[in-house]
Amino acid sequence: MNKRQIYEFQRNLENIRHLKGKATELISLYVPPTKQVSDVVAYLRNEYSQSSNIKSKSTMKGVTSAIESIMSRLKNINKIPENGVVFFFGMVNDKMVHYILEPPEEISTFKYRCDSHFYMDILDDLCKSTATYGLLVIDTQEATIGVLRGSKVMKIEGMESMVPRKHTQGGWSQARFARLHEEAKHNFFKKVGEHASNSLPNVEKILIGGPGSTKDDFLKGNFLHHELKKKILPTFNVGYTDESGLRMLVDEANETIKDLEISKEKTLMNTFLTGIAKEEPVTYGELEIREALFNGIVDILLISVKASPELIDEFIVIANQYGSRIEYISTGFYEGDVLLTFGGFGAILRY
Repeated sequence: MNKRQIYEFQRNLENIRHLKGKATELISLYVPPTKQVSDVVAYLRNEYSQSSNIKSKSTMKGVTSAIESIMSRLKNINKIPENGVVFFFGMVNDKMVHYILEPPEEISTFKYRCDSHFYMDILDDLCKSTATYGLLVIDTQEATIGVLRGSKVMKIEGMESMVPRKHTQGGWSQARFARLHEEAKHNFFKKVGEHASNSLPNVEKILIGGPGSTKDDFLKGNFLHHELKKKILPTFNVGYTDESGLRMLVDEANETIKDLEISKEKTLMNTFLTGIAKEEPVTYGELEIREALFNGIVDILLISVKASPELIDEFIVIANQYGSRIEYISTGFYEGDVLLTFGGFGAILRY
């Protein structure tokens, strides 16, 4: 998804989040791409049958109507989309609401829930980050390379080394063993560095983990391309270096990733606010931003996630026409909340 699609997806989530049913009659259905449409329909038919046990007639009618509506929509779907599909159907203020969303990342589990509100947790997790991070876990025996895209961890490649585990019998001296060990270790690190440099050229940051000091020894050498080295974050202690180690690395780096996302937004907002204070090329206000966009002088358009949707849509169209970069600013931190006092929009100008 591009930035606009992600924003529109998140806006739909906010609209859905506030909907409430009179009782447990709102249905949330998550369908992964591995699920057959026929299996989903069979599951819903069973739920439809079970709903006859609901004591409240109005609640039963709400549930059965929602299930019927979902099954009717499924008739028009031959194959589940590549990232899966999510249905939010139910009675709100005596009117059937229906949202069908394709998530920005693949959903992996089938989930059906009937409640007085729609179940959003899975989609909220998918939208936490839109950046792509390179992942590398390494020790002297193996290394695994992967990427984190949104909330999805994907393995790219795994490598095993020829580094001897310990001093073996056979007449080797300690000095000879140490020399051969270091030579094998160097060759393995060189191989890992080459593969990582080829696999991770377009990531925003790189997370590296592993047990002990091996990961730090790897970084001390010139095994990664110099442009990649600029993207490396502090290392993380991870007990495994296989595919499970990639997931552990992401768990360990979770707070760091969150801080990076906010840090990027803070930097943009500080540039904007400093520009106002020092009368540098920035602007704000609906009329002023619209004029600057049409004149093609907006370098970065800052949009609060809580700004007016209608105005957001208009500004996005103009920004795309004139090549302005769009950055969405979240709320819940000082600089992000300040943007709302400027109407939810700000512009950093080219000149």
